[in-house]
Amino acid sequence: MSTTLLLIQTLNGLQFGIMLFLMAAGLTLVFGIMNLVNLAHGSLYMMGAYFAAAGASWSGNPLLGILLAVPATLLLGVLVELITLRSLYQRDHLDQVLCTFGLILFFNELARLLWGSAAIPMPIPEALRGFVTLFPGLIYPKWRLAIILVGLLVALLLYLLISHTRLGMLIRAGASNRPMVGALGVNISLLFTLVFGLGAALAGLAGAMVAPLLSVEPGMGDPILILTFVVIVIGGIGSIRGAFIAALLVGLIDTVGRAFLPALLRELFQTQSASTLGAALASMLIYILMAAVLFFRPRGLFPPKGQ
Repeated sequence: MSTTLLLIQTLNGLQFGIMLFLMAAGLTLVFGIMNLVNLAHGSLYMMGAYFAAAGASWSGNPLLGILLAVPATLLLGVLVELITLRSLYQRDHLDQVLCTFGLILFFNELARLLWGSAAIPMPIPEALRGFVTLFPGLIYPKWRLAIILVGLLVALLLYLLISHTRLGMLIRAGASNRPMVGALGVNISLLFTLVFGLGAALAGLAGAMVAPLLSVEPGMGDPILILTFVVIVIGGIGSIRGAFIAALLVGLIDTVGRAFLPALLRELFQTQSASTLGAALASMLIYILMAAVLFFRPRGLFPPKGQ
């Protein structure tokens, strides 16, 4: 196994994990604060990618398209919360699941109506095309490195917001005891709208940044939603720190496992079926990890205080 190849796949896993964290952080905020099961979170990721592609096509500048996609997705999230989800807070989770599943279908069809069924290519910003030499013998795509750096910066800003601001204090208090926060005069409805908008913006940022690496197409948010729920379960529902660590674990295990496990099994067993078995096991690794974590820590690696 080449050391350089291992380092490259590790960086790819880190980039994938950072993208998962942007998704999981938003969904963790929404579920942890609002107690809302939002299956349409992947649709906001998809819409962020579409907004970025549309903005890049309109302006001729992919970076501007990405910058425009974040506030556009935030506004879309606020509208969805005001129009559709606000009436669901006092309903049980089954009603929330049914409603947000309907939103998945709505947004997928809306994307087909506005942009068509064909995949839309999204160019990488010109300044971030090509490769950068991290050290002799190891070159890495500039755009993937930019995703890692932006994700780490967002994680730091989110930590500062939650831990060192008045809004963060209200968010943490709302997660612990919503009736008491409301009784103290805090506008819970406005707080929920802000939290949902923030979660939507994070999903939109993830979709916009990954758009140059993937084809932007209807339904692209559905597979990533499953991985996002896996991250939240492993990290601990409602825990931003847990979401960050679990996202990195899932990203690294999934990427490195898919890259090396089939080849490793071929070396061990020397059979044609080893490749098929390796590919199957690689796709199962993150679910095996989730099962192991839940066996030893049923509330996740870092459950919020008080659980």
